[in-house]
Amino acid sequence: MSYSHATQADSLHRIIDYHVRTKHHFNRYARSLGYLDWANQPDPFRRFEGTQLVSLPLLSPDEEPLSPAYQAIFEQETVHCQPVTVRSLSRFFEFALALSAWKKAGESEWALRSNPSSGNLHPTEGYVVLPQIDGLELDPGLYHYAPKEHGLERRTEFPAERVAQLLVAFPSHAFLFGLTSVHWREAWKYGERAFRYCNHDVGHAIGAARIAAATLGWNMTLLDGVAQNTVAMLLGTDRKQDFGEAESEHSDCLAVVWPTKAVRGQRLGVKDDRKEIPLALDSAIVKELAGGAWYGKGNRLSDEHGVHWDIIDEAAEASWKKQTDQLMIRFPRQSFPSPDTRHASRTTSDFGPSAGHIIRQRRSAVAFDGKTSLSATTFFHMMRRVMPSAERPQLERPMPWDVWPYDPTIHLLIFVHRVVGLTPGLYVLMRDRRRVSFIQQTMNPELSWTIAPDCPDGLPLYWLLEGDAKKLAAQVSCHQDIAGDSAFSFGMLAEFEGTLRKRGAWWYPRMFWEAGLLGQILYLEAEAAGVRATGIGCFFDDPVHEIVGIQSLAVQSLYHFTIGGPVEDRRLQTLPPYGHVKRIS
Repeated sequence: MSYSHATQADSLHRIIDYHVRTKHHFNRYARSLGYLDWANQPDPFRRFEGTQLVSLPLLSPDEEPLSPAYQAIFEQETVHCQPVTVRSLSRFFEFALALSAWKKAGESEWALRSNPSSGNLHPTEGYVVLPQIDGLELDPGLYHYAPKEHGLERRTEFPAERVAQLLVAFPSHAFLFGLTSVHWREAWKYGERAFRYCNHDVGHAIGAARIAAATLGWNMTLLDGVAQNTVAMLLGTDRKQDFGEAESEHSDCLAVVWPTKAVRGQRLGVKDDRKEIPLALDSAIVKELAGGAWYGKGNRLSDEHGVHWDIIDEAAEASWKKQTDQLMIRFPRQSFPSPDTRHASRTTSDFGPSAGHIIRQRRSAVAFDGKTSLSATTFFHMMRRVMPSAERPQLERPMPWDVWPYDPTIHLLIFVHRVVGLTPGLYVLMRDRRRVSFIQQTMNPELSWTIAPDCPDGLPLYWLLEGDAKKLAAQVSCHQDIAGDSAFSFGMLAEFEGTLRKRGAWWYPRMFWEAGLLGQILYLEAEAAGVRATGIGCFFDDPVHEIVGIQSLAVQSLYHFTIGGPVEDRRLQTLPPYGHVKRIS
């Protein structure tokens, strides 16, 4: 999809207008169809008909490459670095975008995935650009990931020497990972607000992929200096002839993934002595690569569309990143242990469950019991996990925040219901302590802003108001009990208008990406703590702001989230993710 040029001021006006128009209010919701057109529910699986599908091996949990302990992936120096092979790519996609289970109720079945999605609608599609890598039995080219089949569809071949030139500035054995969105999949159910939800899902997918890479000892960063026209050209989403009447894909982002150190059987080249890497690509080489032969036509996902939501196209056009930014990031100065160091204690049960176990079992809660409490220790641990250490250079930040080439713009407004040791009430977690004064100035000056009792040193968690906020949390979350029946829930407050005016309208989706990335970490942290989480996209925007006296667009709530003790629906049967696929791994 390619968009016409507009002035920066016009784009900014249009994207702010989209945000304001798609707010939910107590007396009206953002526009949607108003009912579910089940006859035209989109197919959740995009396929490119007429191209080769390369099946990835279906690996059991006890097959190589083994997953390290969940806690170990946050200490990357303890994770054994895997070579880039078909098996390790299989594990990467399993943990990033694959099916995690099927649910069955009566005659109905639906798939769940490693990456969460609003309404389980899954607008996000994944791609990989592979160079020639020793030991990787795949030809250089662009591949689309097919999650139902757990395979890679070849979209185009690349000359090995040219794709090597495209990636010459990156570490050896680096490859590219791309994400796109089919907006219709969300608009079918949610109408105008769907552009927000698609970008939440991009953020979740970025987080899922970064964590998947971490289990293999790989690093990953967004290549957010790349113009979106270049992303579209490389991923083939600008090829209207390959979609025809099928729903188009909106190119979102690219990331580079690379092994953090040398691995047996794959030697690192001289270029790995570099001190920095770019966050952009050579658009001339991309254009040349895209000029080759392409394979496959996208399948149509719905027979009819009914209402077309023009406002989503307008928002996508207004927030299209037109420029290329020549950004660079520095490698950390830390040294890693030998690749043969196994750190066995980090991969066994005595260090807690494996990362794979946590990823596979992740679910979105549909109801909470209204009873389960969390200890303050567990709560503080979760809060520390979402702190990005913004004062550090990007690649020295804790995983997964090393994927994100920006300082944080999102802070958490937390409704504490059942945390043992914390007084129920309203709190705020400042994810960048340098922004405390700014956020204070946007809120009611009578709020307390007192460091929470027994809060660990260095964690900027502030108590604002004392009281039972369960009914209030549910009320502003579209009257959903799940926000009040949890141990705690929160809204993600973004530094909104100032960020857009400083960076441009193209930064609007990135706020939602950051929110989704935050949510992805807390999904897994909830599972690791023996509870469950769910994202809440439906909330009454301005009533949330009124709770703390926010009266302008300086700060806006973009996503709600809630964590507690789940109530399991025993009417549902859980089936294995790939029972429908019969092949030898």
